[in-house]
Amino acid sequence: MTLARQSFFLMLRLLMILLRQPWYVALTLIQPIIWLVLYGQLFKRVADLPGFHSSSYIDFLTPGVVIMSALFSSGWTGMGVINDLDRGVMDRFLISPVERPAIILSRLMNLSFITVVQSLILFGLGALLGARYPGGLVGLLVLLVAAILLGMPFGALSIAMSLTIRKEESVIGAVNFVLLPLTFTSPVFMANSLMPNWMRAVAQFNPVNWSVEAGRGALQATVGAESILIRLGYLAAFAAVSAWIANRAFRAYQRSA
Repeated sequence: MTLARQSFFLMLRLLMILLRQPWYVALTLIQPIIWLVLYGQLFKRVADLPGFHSSSYIDFLTPGVVIMSALFSSGWTGMGVINDLDRGVMDRFLISPVERPAIILSRLMNLSFITVVQSLILFGLGALLGARYPGGLVGLLVLLVAAILLGMPFGALSIAMSLTIRKEESVIGAVNFVLLPLTFTSPVFMANSLMPNWMRAVAQFNPVNWSVEAGRGALQATVGAESILIRLGYLAAFAAVSAWIANRAFRAYQRSA
């Protein structure tokens, strides 16, 4: 109970920092909104291709952009850790009675909150652009869960990387190096059936693919519950492994501090 309470109050600290920078949320939404609006119009005829299996490209694209937004938001989680390291905030946490896992968990909780807010905004924008969601409220909830389960492990890995490298420029380069290929080897923008064979093979082991397929399948009511649960299970296992890695990185930082 103490861990949960401490994590909650540390999350409130992060949210207060966020409220003092409202442009941060707006700026992080600009790129996915551009993808949704411009790509939705530019490639809308893609839905006419044989094998695409979607009546509208905006229907197909919206859940993919929601997942992509969660992915890139999670990648920048470590930037806040580096800021705390540089300002000495992390060292003050280490001499306080706060439980150490709460320091990491609070950032993942904060990330999940931001993910939900951004996802709902993009979901609503997609509806304004003409997207239809046969999966209804259940489909939306599954999409949010898939986005959170994707964001948390990558957020944990970003924290681990920041605690290990401790250089903002290096972390930015590493995040872009990892996240861009993961995005384009998943069915965010293109149907899996129309991707090259080698990309489809890679996508089988890509967590972004698991998240997109689960969220899109539920929202569009095209995938059965068993298939969705399997993909969510993969994501949960990935999140557990990533949390363990982040915890190990934090312990290594403590020993070096």
